[in-house]
Amino acid sequence: MDKPQIILHVQKSVNYTLFDTKWIPQSAKFVALGNYARGTGAIQIYEMDHGDVKLVKEIEKSKSLKCGTFGASSLQQRYLATGDFEGKMQIWNLESPELPVYSAKGHKEIINAIDGVAGLGIGEGAPEIVTGSRDGAVKVWDPRQKNDPVATMEPGEGEDKRDCWAVAFGHAYTKEDRCVCSGYDNGDIKLFDLRNMSLRWETNVKNGVCGLEFDRKDISMNKLVATTLESKFFVYDMRTQHPTKGFASLTEKAHKSTVWGAKHLPSNRDVFMTLGGNGSLNLWKYSYPSKRVTEDKDGIETGVAGTLNLLQNTTLSTQPISSYDWCQAKEGLAVCSSFDQTIRVLIVTKLNRI
Repeated sequence: MDKPQIILHVQKSVNYTLFDTKWIPQSAKFVALGNYARGTGAIQIYEMDHGDVKLVKEIEKSKSLKCGTFGASSLQQRYLATGDFEGKMQIWNLESPELPVYSAKGHKEIINAIDGVAGLGIGEGAPEIVTGSRDGAVKVWDPRQKNDPVATMEPGEGEDKRDCWAVAFGHAYTKEDRCVCSGYDNGDIKLFDLRNMSLRWETNVKNGVCGLEFDRKDISMNKLVATTLESKFFVYDMRTQHPTKGFASLTEKAHKSTVWGAKHLPSNRDVFMTLGGNGSLNLWKYSYPSKRVTEDKDGIETGVAGTLNLLQNTTLSTQPISSYDWCQAKEGLAVCSSFDQTIRVLIVTKLNRI
C-alpha cells in the first residue's frame, strides 16, 4: 500500500463527444470541450463542490471544438484558446464567452492539437500558441498580433502533407529560446527551433504520434514523451544531441492499445500518466542513469536513456481516454475525459512519497 493509488472521485455523464478537459488555472474549476451530435461546439465549466462537481456554465459554439489550452494566458485573465473542426484558432474570455477575444482562420482543416507557453508564469518570452492540423501545417500565434502566425512550419511544394496529430512547446527558458515539437500520422517527430527558425531534429517512430509533451516547458529541454498508435511510447533525453544519432531514448509498451497521450505531474517532472485506448491509465516514474552523457568512439558526447517503472495502473472505461489534466493547485487531483461521454475527476495518492 506504499504505492500511489488512483481513486475515481466523481464521474459525470454528458450529452456530447468529449475531446479535451483542462483545469482553469488556480481554481477548483475545469472546462470540458467537444462536439454535439448536431455539429456544434460544446464548452462546459464545472466546479468542485463538496466532493461533487457541478455545472456552472454551458456555452454552445457554431463549430465543433477539438482542443484547448490556457498556456498562453496570464493568471489574471485565464483566457482559453481553442482549435475547432474548421481550422479556426480562437481565444475566449470565459466570463463573457459570447464573442472570441481573438480569432484566426489558421488552417484549411481541423486543428487536432494546441499548446500554449509563457502564460501562467510558465516559460519566458512572448505568450504564444501553437496549432497542428490535418492540413499538415504547424503554426505559432502571438495573440497580440492579429490574423497572421508568427511562424509556420509546413511541407514545401510537391511534398507530402501529413496529418499533424500532436504539438508541444518546450525549451522556453530565456526570452529568446523556445522549441516546438510536432508529431504526425506517419510517425514523424520534428523539433523546430523558433529562435533560429530551423528544423533542429527529426526522427520517425514508425507509428502515428498521438501525443507529445516535454516534462517542463520553462527549462532547458530535459525530457520528451511521445505516445503512438500501437501500444508504444518513447521517452527521449533531450539534454544531449548527438550530430548523427540524435537524442537517446527508451521505448515502453503499454495499454495493449493506442497510447493517446502523456501528462507530467506538475510537482515532479519525472512522474507522468499515460492514457490508453482501452480506457486505462498508467502512472510511470522515470529514473535517470548514473551518467546521462558518455562519449562515442570519436569522442563526441552522446546521451544515455534512463529506465521506467510502472507505479500504478487502473481501467476506468471501455472507451479511449481522450484527455487528462493534472490540477496545478492541488497535488494528485486530476480530470480526464473519455469517449463514453463521461468526465471523471480522480485523486492520485502518495505522490509526495515518490
